[in-house]
Order: sequence, then C-alpha cells, then structure tokens
Amino acid sequence: MSEELNPFKIAQEQLDIVAGKLKLDKATHVLLREPMRTLIVSIPVSMDSGEVKVFTGFRVQHNDARGPGKGGIRFHPEETLDTVKALACWMTWKCAMVDIPYGGAKGGVICDPKSMSVRELERLSRGYIRAIADFIGPQRDIPAPDVYTNPQIMAWMMDEYETIVRGHAPSVITGKPLPLGGAIGREDSTAQGVIYCVREAAKHLKINLKNATVTVQGYGNAGYFAAAKMSELGAKVIAVSDSKGGIYSEKGLEPKDVLAYKKKNGSVVNFPKAKNITNGELLELKADILIPAALENQITGKNASRIKAKVVAEAANGPTTIEADQVLYESGVFDIPDFLCNAGGVVGSYFEWVQNNYGFYWPAEEFYTKLDKFMTNAFYAALETHLKNKVNMRVASYMVAVQRVVEAMKLRGWV
Repeated sequence: MSEELNPFKIAQEQLDIVAGKLKLDKATHVLLREPMRTLIVSIPVSMDSGEVKVFTGFRVQHNDARGPGKGGIRFHPEETLDTVKALACWMTWKCAMVDIPYGGAKGGVICDPKSMSVRELERLSRGYIRAIADFIGPQRDIPAPDVYTNPQIMAWMMDEYETIVRGHAPSVITGKPLPLGGAIGREDSTAQGVIYCVREAAKHLKINLKNATVTVQGYGNAGYFAAAKMSELGAKVIAVSDSKGGIYSEKGLEPKDVLAYKKKNGSVVNFPKAKNITNGELLELKADILIPAALENQITGKNASRIKAKVVAEAANGPTTIEADQVLYESGVFDIPDFLCNAGGVVGSYFEWVQNNYGFYWPAEEFYTKLDKFMTNAFYAALETHLKNKVNMRVASYMVAVQRVVEAMKLRGWV
C-alpha cells in the first residue's frame, strides 16, 4: 500500500495519534479533525490582454477557541483545498505551541504568479480580499504572506480591506511593508525562529554549531535567511537548492553570494565552483543539520532511512510524512517539527499585530529578544514532553499544543 501524501489526511492522522495519547473524548476529537469554516470563492480578474479570467480562492478557519484566526495566503498553480485545510490545522497547533492568542487559518489562490504582470497580481490580490472581506478582520482572522506572496501583495490587500470598511485597519493583515505598519524583524522572523530552535537542539545533543555542516532545501525567504544565519554562527553551509535543483560544495557556500547569483540567473543551479545536485540528493547528504524549507512531503517513508543529518529543522510546512517521522525517530534523527520550528513567523506576525493595535512600534533588539523568549520556551515545553513520554518531538509538540486548544474549548463550553 502506497504512503498517503494528502496533506490534510496527514494532519488528521497526526491528530489521531495524539488524541489517543491524550485520551480525548469523541466530541473534542471530531471537532478538531475538521475546520470550523471553509470558504471557496471565485475571483474574476481583468487580465492585461483584455480577457477576464476567473480564479478559485480559499480561506479556511480551523479553530478559533484561543483567539482570531491567523494564517498566510498562498498564490500557487497547484494549490488545493486539502493543502489549505492542512495548513490551517497546523496553524492552530503552531499558535498554541508558542502560546500566542490566535487560532489557525490559511488561504490560497490557484494561480501562477510567475506568469502574471504586476498589475494583474494587484487586481487578483484586491479581488481575493473583496471575496473574503466578510470573513476576516483584526479580531476575526488575520492573513499574512506565504508561498509566492509578499509585503507588496499584503499592502494591496490591506488597502482594499480599508476601502471596504472605510477606515484604517492596519492590524487586519501582517507581513506588511514597514511604512504601512510592518514590524522590524518580521521579514526574517521565521528563519530566526528556526535558528533559536537549532541552537537549543544543539545544546541538548551537544553539537558544536561552529563546526557543524548544514544543508538547506528551498532558497526562498526562510531558506536563505536560515542559511545566512547558520553561516553567521560559524556553521558551514555545504548545499542549498530551489525548485529547479541544488548545488553542493564540500568547502562551503557563501549564502549571500548564492542569493545574488539566484536573483541574476533565476536559480542556484550552475553556481560557480559548486556541483549540481537534485533536491532529493540534497536531503540525503551527510550533514549535521538539514533544514527543509521548501514544500510538503519531501521526507517520506521512501527516503527517510537515507537521511544522514543529526538534526532536521523543519522550516517548511509539512515536509515530513507520518511514516517518515517514525523512521527518523528510530534512526536517532532529532526532528524539530514544523509547527514548532518555523513558528517564528507567526510570533513575528503576532508582534506586528500587537504593535498595530497599540500604534507603538518596537526597535529590532526588542523584537528579537521577545522572539527568542517565545521560541525557547516553546522548544523546552516540547522537549520536556518528548523526554517524559518517550515520543518523537512532533508527537510531543502536538501533545502540548492540542492540550492548550482543548483547554480553551472546554472553558468556552464547546465540548
């Protein structure tokens, strides 16, 4: 029987495992297995050619017992409702894991942003917000950037929402440009959170980061910043990749040089003095730390036994399947799960939302100090559960997060 790679079914199975360990009652378990709200919208957009094209968009709100929904918006040609539902579930656990007052949500539009002009992207972004405006708001559901969306797109979306409500509402969306209420530190907060988790994992496993080797799959925002920050700590980045392929150098790569090359040539492939490799080959390289920062289902039951890293730090959402989880655990690989490891992004978004609501903005030093505290506390909450219950770090993180959500549901009288 082939391994199930549907991300929503994976998210449900992950919950099922933890529900058994926590002995959740049936009603609580059933309520957590499905999103509370699922919205599917049609977005007509006038293309530059004069043609009107209709795009399909989604917004899923999984659970809001702990606070308003929080989650990014993806623009991707292969976006699916099940992917968005899974990501919304993971956002619920992520927000609870780092103990911020949000529930989980996610959005997406089926489109190819790389083939669209700036004006077409703006019209699509504004059309998406018009379609979901009744379902979002600073105290209801707060979107943010995700795959192939960015601060400029968030600016258009915020502006469209403010036009609809006829007033300023900067806290309706996070990940905005600094002049429109963005937070200093938000841009690299996902990667910085990964680094804090890797730092604490290295202490636990007695790994010297100054002598460590690192591989990074995915060279977007999170992947680049993770590589750069690991290099700053003295680690050697020996391989990186993007959607077109990867590169490897035993002597190490300079992340900034690789980024400049990618911006000029469209990919890291063929970077001078490096060997071209595939994304699959990168995952199986011998390295101390592997950082998957691409898409879902990269480490599966088929390749998990060939992972040689001591630590897998999941900067991406859902890069490891359930079958792979068990293989990694039994192989002694310390896997820091996505909704803990990459939660720096949502903590940074929370900081931006708080500052928008207050109208008072913090300097970078305060942002990173607070981020470090949130991420470190979350890591040790999971680690303590991992050691006490003799379960892998993903199950341990789920146990912490699900218990927090269930507590809020019971206090509200939902179950």
